[in-house]
Amino acid sequence: MKKQYNFAIIGCGHIAQRHAKEASKFGVILAVCDVIESKARALAEQYQCRYYINLDTLLANEPAVDIISICTPNYLHAPQSIQCLENKRHVLCEKPMALNMADAEKMIQAAKSSDKKLFIVKQNRYNPPVSFVKKLIDNNQLGKIYSFLVTGFWNRPTEYYHHSDWKGDRIKDGGTVFTQFSHFVDLINWFFGGVKNAQSLLSNFAHPDIDFEDTGVVNLEMENGTIGSFNFTVNSYGKNMEGSITIFAEKGTIKIGGQYLNELEYFLVKNIGKPELPIGNGANNYGFYQGSMSNHDKIYENIIKALEDENHPFLQGDEAIYTIEIIEKIYNSKNPVSGL
Repeated sequence: MKKQYNFAIIGCGHIAQRHAKEASKFGVILAVCDVIESKARALAEQYQCRYYINLDTLLANEPAVDIISICTPNYLHAPQSIQCLENKRHVLCEKPMALNMADAEKMIQAAKSSDKKLFIVKQNRYNPPVSFVKKLIDNNQLGKIYSFLVTGFWNRPTEYYHHSDWKGDRIKDGGTVFTQFSHFVDLINWFFGGVKNAQSLLSNFAHPDIDFEDTGVVNLEMENGTIGSFNFTVNSYGKNMEGSITIFAEKGTIKIGGQYLNELEYFLVKNIGKPELPIGNGANNYGFYQGSMSNHDKIYENIIKALEDENHPFLQGDEAIYTIEIIEKIYNSKNPVSGL
């Protein structure tokens, strides 16, 4: 008989709703926690569980919790993950894993010391065209990859930042690459390997109330010699326009596109026909803006498999840290154009 896993959710905002829906399918939610009591109470009533306004209290009173999902603001991910790991709980942490390499390394060490798992949410890996192209790369069916272009052309209105006490604050948020586009950076690493050098042009054109970029153009030299560009903005007029990865390789050219890396827009590969792929899930809808494609069902399905089978592949902290390393290289190489 398979073990029943018990969950707790820390942070009861928008993304917590997605986590709670999926966690309840694969186990039991025993408790939720948020410093805003009304949010904690509302989510607890929805899933008929206990609520807390303090993480210390939850950990002390909920010994049966196996897995804790961290859905709090970016700057809390590292300290809260470490606290939960040190209390002998598995952790599923929302992106970004941390806001610097030092904190990410502390998270990994806490997981090793406690002999618990530190899982990181990177749902774009489960988009049908993304997983399909990854298999082609792993099987060397594209041959040598010459170059790539990754784009994230999204919309984040002023209201997005005004509705939050942490978004847009460099210390708490980290920056646009951390909050909006860390999933894209994860796929750059997953597809093409580590980054040797980065050259970045960053600017803030349309969001005077935030203290970091809303637009960036980044050139990347990969450790394996591949070169590429990563272009991003949150100034797409009115709505998200595109998330894409274009690959130029020895045996083919591919573009994964759509608004959320959810369509195989161009496919010409030697001896391989364009596949008919399943339609992926829709985007996370937050009312006045939309997030990335929602694959949290796959996240929870695979976290259970990974806990049951050590050999089941699922993103853990010691792999996810490379995303933080690349983002640090992007920001450390920045050449502010204007507005920063």
